[in-house]
Amino acid sequence: MTEYADLILSGGTVVSETTSFEADVAIKDGHIVAVGEAAAMPSAAETVSVAGLHLLPGAIDMHVHFREPGYTHKEDWGTGTSAAAMGGVTTVFEMPNTNPPTRSATEMKAKQVAAEKACVDFGLYGLLAEDNIDELQGLIEAGANAFKCFMGNTFGNLPSPSTGAMLEGFEILAKTGHRISLHAETASIMALRQQKLQAAGCNYPLHHVAARPDIVAVEAVARAAHLAEWTGARIHVLHISSAAELIPLADAKRRGVDITGETCPCYLLLNTSDYDRLGSVIRVNPPVREAQDSAGLWDALLSGVVDMIATDHAPHLPEEKRKDIIWEADCGFPGVETQMPLMLTQVAEGRMSLEHYVKISAVSPAKSFGLWPVKGRIGVGAHADIAVVDLNRKETIKAERLHSRGKITPFEDVETTGAPVHTLVRGAFVQRDRSLVTGMAGHGRQVTDIQQMPEPAPKNADRFLSSVLAGKSL
Repeated sequence: MTEYADLILSGGTVVSETTSFEADVAIKDGHIVAVGEAAAMPSAAETVSVAGLHLLPGAIDMHVHFREPGYTHKEDWGTGTSAAAMGGVTTVFEMPNTNPPTRSATEMKAKQVAAEKACVDFGLYGLLAEDNIDELQGLIEAGANAFKCFMGNTFGNLPSPSTGAMLEGFEILAKTGHRISLHAETASIMALRQQKLQAAGCNYPLHHVAARPDIVAVEAVARAAHLAEWTGARIHVLHISSAAELIPLADAKRRGVDITGETCPCYLLLNTSDYDRLGSVIRVNPPVREAQDSAGLWDALLSGVVDMIATDHAPHLPEEKRKDIIWEADCGFPGVETQMPLMLTQVAEGRMSLEHYVKISAVSPAKSFGLWPVKGRIGVGAHADIAVVDLNRKETIKAERLHSRGKITPFEDVETTGAPVHTLVRGAFVQRDRSLVTGMAGHGRQVTDIQQMPEPAPKNADRFLSSVLAGKSL
């Protein structure tokens, strides 16, 4: 037993993926050193009462865009991680479609410098594209925590790689064990449809859905799953938006493919009936779809076919979102600050248990991306990444109050029940009493030193292109 702690959170209810129980939590040097009855706690420099509140593992958001470098008028690492802290998010994984994109060790190192002002912990994605296959190893050596492959276009207009380049990239990363996250929409289908819709003067918000029907996701998920199955690569399907793509996802899981998937609050809580009300504000890639898609996604999230919740936090300025012609509106909106209140509201309404929310917001991301057991749980030895939640706190989402620079949201004026009243990252308050703690810029650390993916399990390695070129087969 530790004789002296830095901090004790006393009188709260600790929540795991399986149970909730009353306990005190003692923290020292950023780690949890004791969880149990008050009498069993060590002495501490500070004790904070959290009576009546619930202690959740801080949310881990595997999908954020902080826009630095290149688009810092939309967001930067300071504003983005501040929004995360206010939202009970203690670790984020940030995407590579910045300007320049994170395509080599040079850009990776520049992004690490930009991230020095983060107040929450973070991982960084390297890009997997057509023209940077030879840069993947350098990205790994520079600290890439995972890789992102844009099978379909989105903000930044990065060219989608050919299937041949994807296969070669999968071969390389199958041997390292890094997970590859996929924007799983087929670029050629969408480009053709959008071009013809625009030419015909089809410029309304729902035409964005018509340009990207669910078949673009079905085809892309199935294709990526087959490449992963052949190579042994680990893949993750980002922002699942349709019920139809759950079929190839579930089928790949049954076949033993190491594949995980996420969805986002907008796909669960909005549908095509909201397009007239929200106009171009709702534009996001992939699009918000039919009510039947939302229902299917809820079923999959509760059953485990979809593993986790993420946000695709994608901030833009209001004037970049509000357009009369849908094709001119930037895609995406802030989400890292509103995810937890929105999902806790679903808990309050009985749609899922608080324990299941912990599973999809913290446990599954930590396990899928090699952060478990250091992150994703409240237990001895883990980082003290904790969202202290008031399940009864009512708030109203207002864009003007968001800490992101993107002051626009499709959830404007939505009343929520449940909010993180304190957020701790490695034992330090970064948000306290619903206000940011000053002086915490730079507290965040990249997770590379704790990340431990399972041993790589490549398949067909003798037929990988590198093996053939090295004369090791045929």
